[in-house]
Amino acid sequence: MIGGLPRMSDEIEYPEEGEFVVVNVQGIEKNGAYLSLQGYSDDIRAFVFIGEVSSGWVARVRDHLREGQRTVARVTRVRKDKRSVDVSIKSVSDERRRETLQDWKNEQRASQLLRIISERVGWPEEEYESMSTQLSDTFGGLYAAFEAAAATPESLADFGFEGDWIPMLVEIALENIVPASVTIRGRFHIEVWSEKGVEAIRIALAAAEDVAKDMEEVEIDCYYDGAPEYRIEVVAPDYKSAEKAYEQARDLASSEIKKAGGRFEIHRE
Repeated sequence: MIGGLPRMSDEIEYPEEGEFVVVNVQGIEKNGAYLSLQGYSDDIRAFVFIGEVSSGWVARVRDHLREGQRTVARVTRVRKDKRSVDVSIKSVSDERRRETLQDWKNEQRASQLLRIISERVGWPEEEYESMSTQLSDTFGGLYAAFEAAAATPESLADFGFEGDWIPMLVEIALENIVPASVTIRGRFHIEVWSEKGVEAIRIALAAAEDVAKDMEEVEIDCYYDGAPEYRIEVVAPDYKSAEKAYEQARDLASSEIKKAGGRFEIHRE
């Protein structure tokens, strides 16, 4: 206790500003709506102000949102001292909304599949959580781990995973996942302050996309996502190829921006 108040937990994970999150509408007020963040602690209060609900004039929030509705929002401000997050719904494109919701559904499905494996093997809850985190961190998502196993069964062993559960995961992945291709996504945060900044960014993104020219069946696309944010999407026939292309594209883009004296950051989605 500090000054009669409970200590704020340092272990609560918060989304980053600019991140797209799946939200559920919990309550509607005159000036906005309260939301819960899927995948984050229930202790975090999210709020969307009426001006961020929809493009154009919004007279009544209930004309656009309803309790229990699931949608996608963009994080605009994080206040850890108050355990609160402000978000915008109107700044999310239809394409981004569909993509984010599908990714969320895929992660839910992957969690269910890993739970089946956990029950068969007899993992305690702590081991299930630990393995879920390790697979997600290694492959950029739990569903991506199942995709990799379905496309390249030896991929788990290649990344150092061991145990009798691996053949079981591969079998379940092959039965439930259709690995037509593997997709890796990331977000570039790029700032170049010189008068040639726009050209430098164009060259950097073009260099990232050109990586695909030397790789078979690999596609790389970069998208403008509202300055200074850009998206990169890598599609490949297997996880190894996708990861290799992603890393090369990241390094080339970073190099070009740094040569121009700019700032480059990347966040894996």
